[in-house]
Amino acid sequence: MEAYIFDAVRSPRGKGKSDGALHEITPIELATQVLRAIPERTGIDTVDVDDVILGCVTPVGEQGADIARVAVLNADYAECVPGVQINRFCASGLEAVNMAAAKVASGEAQFAIGGGVESMSRIPMASDGGAWATDPAVAYKTYFAPQGIGADLIATKFGFSRTDVDAYAVESQRRAKLAWEDRRFAQSILPIRDVIGEVILDHDEHMRPDTDMQSLAGLKPSFQGIGEQMPGFDTIAYLRYPEIEKIDHVHHGGNSSGIVDGAAAVLIGSKAMGEKYGLKPRARIRAAASIGSEPMIMLTGPESIAQKLLERSGMTTADIDLWELNEAFASVVLRYMQALNLDHAQVNVNGGAIAMGHPLGATGAMVLGTALDELERTGKGTALVNLCVGAGMGTGTIIERV
Repeated sequence: MEAYIFDAVRSPRGKGKSDGALHEITPIELATQVLRAIPERTGIDTVDVDDVILGCVTPVGEQGADIARVAVLNADYAECVPGVQINRFCASGLEAVNMAAAKVASGEAQFAIGGGVESMSRIPMASDGGAWATDPAVAYKTYFAPQGIGADLIATKFGFSRTDVDAYAVESQRRAKLAWEDRRFAQSILPIRDVIGEVILDHDEHMRPDTDMQSLAGLKPSFQGIGEQMPGFDTIAYLRYPEIEKIDHVHHGGNSSGIVDGAAAVLIGSKAMGEKYGLKPRARIRAAASIGSEPMIMLTGPESIAQKLLERSGMTTADIDLWELNEAFASVVLRYMQALNLDHAQVNVNGGAIAMGHPLGATGAMVLGTALDELERTGKGTALVNLCVGAGMGTGTIIERV
């Protein structure tokens, strides 16, 4: 059975700080508003939704306790609709969509919703702990180092300079500014409202459209200190990659993904359920998968999962019209384009997380919606969406317009 995309909606991304517009909105309310939008936009009866799967990377405190099920209840869905929270680090939102699609394709569900939520201004990243970083035996075995060290290692290993990564960041900002000016996100953006119903945010708040090479040149590398202090994380990288003489620390806040708040939801269903409600499918899920990659460098999974998806689908890079890769760090996308020999004109054409931010559990569903909107805007057919993932993984999805 085919799994079709019928709708995709997301909140704007709010700055992930106490002065961000969405800081006053709880994670459950963020998730509630995007879930409530699905039946409002499509006219479906929620009794026909067989599951809701939400990514959430820091599921503690007010983001804990299976936020998906509680959001389902809070959004006034039928009581019979279950919900589950998942965590595949940065790919959680896309993994949730892939799981929803798998349920539909297998016949387990007729309608399923995949998406995610992360309020990074209220629940600090990594506040859930975990053995990977905190258990010395595990950290030693896996050559643990923070993601920024891996990003700088990628830049060093594959030959990307500070100028290269800064130039990529400037271009991300330029593309995002143009996309907003052209209203390319209008179909998917759900303005977020406060307790009295007033709109408090209707645009991606993290963007810095005036960014240029000169302003970025004044920023100090973010990971040089923790890398070079003795004993520092650079030493761990040298143990794993002895061919590297010295890591060039090139990443900083201006060429890395922004910390933001946000939520997203994607409605997946069967052809029969779409016909029941007179809904035309916007696209179908052609392939989806995840993969493991080397955990110390951590962020090279996207190239491997893209190749895996293409092979499974009997496709080549020439068959993909648009590529969406989460901009965790500039070097990640530069390496991806290098490895797959991609034209930057086809990759992240509307900017990405460097400009707009990365609400960890929601980003995957957001970028899938961005790719779908762009396929429809340009009349193109196929897109490959993927993300790098903590602990060395990659998750990807190929969608095809119908």
